[in-house]
Amino acid sequence: MRVIRCKDYHDMSRKAANIISAQVILKPDAILGLATGSSPIGTYQQLIDWYKKGDIDFSQVHTYNLDEYRGLTYEDPQSYHYFMRKNFFDSVNIDLANTHVPDGADSDIEHACTSYDAMVKAAGYVDLQLLGIGRNGHIGFNEPDEVFSKGTHCVDLTPSTIEANSRLFDSPDQVPRQAYTMGIQTIMHARRIILVASGTEKAQAVKDMIYGPVTPKVPASILQLHTNCTVVADAAALSLCPNS
Repeated sequence: MRVIRCKDYHDMSRKAANIISAQVILKPDAILGLATGSSPIGTYQQLIDWYKKGDIDFSQVHTYNLDEYRGLTYEDPQSYHYFMRKNFFDSVNIDLANTHVPDGADSDIEHACTSYDAMVKAAGYVDLQLLGIGRNGHIGFNEPDEVFSKGTHCVDLTPSTIEANSRLFDSPDQVPRQAYTMGIQTIMHARRIILVASGTEKAQAVKDMIYGPVTPKVPASILQLHTNCTVVADAAALSLCPNS
C-alpha cells in the first residue's frame, strides 16, 4: 500500500485526479469504478477543469459506481445516480449509456444485486477504482461485519453512516436505512485502487486501515492485501499515522 501525503483537501483532490487522468489518457476506453460522498467531489471538479481545457477525453470511458440507496429512483435528487450527474457526468463528454449505478428502485434484492455483479463481471472488472473511507472504516457501503462481503448486496446502514450522510438531507430521518453496495471481493478485482481521505474525523479509520490488522471489523483494512493500492490523504487524515 502506497501512501501519498497531501497538504490539504485541494492538494489531495488534485493528486487523485492526476492518477485518474493518467489512466484515461493511457487507456481512453478505461473502466473506472467511482465513489460518491464529499471526499471525491474535489477530484471530480479537478477532472472537469482539465476536460474543459481539452486535457482529457471521457468519450470512451465506462464507469461503475459502488453503491446506491435502496428505494430511490435515478431521478431522485438524493440518489447517487443524481449525485454523479450533478457533480461529474453532466460536465464532461461521457456517454451516459456507459455509466452504471446499482438500481435502487429495484425492490427485488436478489435481482438488483446479481444483475449488477453480472454487468461488472462482463465488463472485465474495473481498471481503476476510486474509494472514500467512512469514519468506521467502511468502503462503499460495506459496513463493519464478521466476514468480508463478496458480491453486490443489500446492507443496513449503521447509525454513524446515517449521521455522516444526513448532511445531504433535510434531516437524519430522511436518510434511507438500506443501500445496495458492491462487495469487497468485487472491489478487490480492480486492477488499481485509489482511496482518498480528508479531515481529522477520518484519522482513526485511516490509521486502522493502513497499520491495523486485516479484519472485516475495519473493511478498508483488506486493501493492505491489494497489489496496487494508493492512499491519497491530507495531513489531517494522516495525523494519527507515523511520520505524519
